[in-house]
Amino acid sequence: MLRIGTRGSHLATTQSGHVRDAITAAGHEAELQIVTTPGDLSQAPVERIGVGVFTSALRDALFDGTVDIAVHSFKDLPTAPEPRAHLIVPAREDNREALIARDGMRFDDLPHGARVGTSAPRRVSQLRALRPDLDIRPLRGNIETRMGYVEKGDLDAIILAFAGLSRGGYAERATEVFAPEVLMPAPAQGALAVECCSDDEATRAVIDPLCCANSYACAAAERRVLATLEAGCTAPVAAYATIDAGSITLTAGVYALDGSGQLVETQRGTDADSLGVEVAEALLERGAAELMREPAEG
Repeated sequence: MLRIGTRGSHLATTQSGHVRDAITAAGHEAELQIVTTPGDLSQAPVERIGVGVFTSALRDALFDGTVDIAVHSFKDLPTAPEPRAHLIVPAREDNREALIARDGMRFDDLPHGARVGTSAPRRVSQLRALRPDLDIRPLRGNIETRMGYVEKGDLDAIILAFAGLSRGGYAERATEVFAPEVLMPAPAQGALAVECCSDDEATRAVIDPLCCANSYACAAAERRVLATLEAGCTAPVAAYATIDAGSITLTAGVYALDGSGQLVETQRGTDADSLGVEVAEALLERGAAELMREPAEG
């Protein structure tokens, strides 16, 4: 019986359940095993509690033999390579950003000074650029908790990853799904990372057939931008890639936290790793490091 480590939230167990179902459909016995992470025990903003806060406990459980497989949201993993882990990416979910607003409002319908919940610096900076009038409020908790703030009237709207809504069965709750060129998603958003120990040949043989080569290449290119910029998963950096006939188109953006400036770069290539480096280096040459250091206002 393969033990699949997962966080205990509804979203985490749902997406890990998809991995379990794919493994059992291939003829292998598998079950979910809940692993509590430091991020689950804290309501502090993610940028305060650290990169990898949702993934370190899962990896610890993998490496100490408590579980055989770990399932992460790929965007939450640190960008530094982990040689002890073998990682694959299944077919990616929709990577766009979504709005859930009261009264079915779209983004342009939100009134002046509307209270919009999100804690991700990447989203905050882009929202401030699009609508400086908005009152942006910090937001933590699982999807159900976040949606509850709108339902109770505490917030006028929230911004979430559409992938999480779709996997959790809440896609119809989105009142608008943003084109990535309007509100750019996080690198590797919508992609899962499924890991086993690199020396566990038997489990590698089980998870490797789940890998989607195109999803892996696009997510890898996006994350290489983060790594080259030496920015963590909570930095005001966004990226999305598409692939067609082996050619990857990668767009990445770096933003001032106060919304006062942004740099966006698009390039094409065939190698995910080198393309990510080239896009990041182009952004650095244009002043990305200085832009990310701008202090947030308010």
